[in-house]
Amino acid sequence: MRHIQLMKKKVFPERVETLFEINDFNSQSISDLFDIKGGKWYSEDGWLIGENRECTAAMCVTKSTFTGDLLVEFDAATVAPATRDINVTWHGSWNEETNTREMGYVMGINGFWEGRIGFEKSPKYDLLVLTELFRFEPGKIYHVTVGSFALPSGAVRIFMAIDDVVALEITDPDPIDINAYGFVGLEVFCTKVKYKNLKVKRLEITDDYKTYTPQF
Repeated sequence: MRHIQLMKKKVFPERVETLFEINDFNSQSISDLFDIKGGKWYSEDGWLIGENRECTAAMCVTKSTFTGDLLVEFDAATVAPATRDINVTWHGSWNEETNTREMGYVMGINGFWEGRIGFEKSPKYDLLVLTELFRFEPGKIYHVTVGSFALPSGAVRIFMAIDDVVALEITDPDPIDINAYGFVGLEVFCTKVKYKNLKVKRLEITDDYKTYTPQF
């Protein structure tokens, strides 16, 4: 059974309720289901293509909102000659006055100006986590899974998995109100990226407690 192994917890993406799903994109589904917040977005062979030459977060944002514990997954790849910045926002909101992302958890691959994978919390960006350990291949299709869920303490656990291998796992002690903000946005930040098989799911966590046994 496909699963994602977190710290003392497991996620089974195929066992949870699907709230939103679009596998192949076309011009009608883009118009009906999404709002365009900058950049150029169109479909090609079922893929959602995003183009943006500006250093801004141009986004294709779901018209529906999704709150609570969430899992978002999709396939994505950079489109040559672009080689950077596969990005997604969830638990998001948009500032219509400034035409910029406001609230949101943001995960990115091969971005953050230094080719890193990472996480940031908009709009203050006071929580930032980056690593250079992931070896990115331009043009390769990756299956990306991100999620967040509330903890009994009131904190929120956030994670990103690439091809079901956890790349980042973070606890936000001062979280976004995940019951108030709910758009999901696919993003292009001065790049060209294609997206497909987007799903938003009601995240359920299975406890997976472990103990060490002596090794010596």
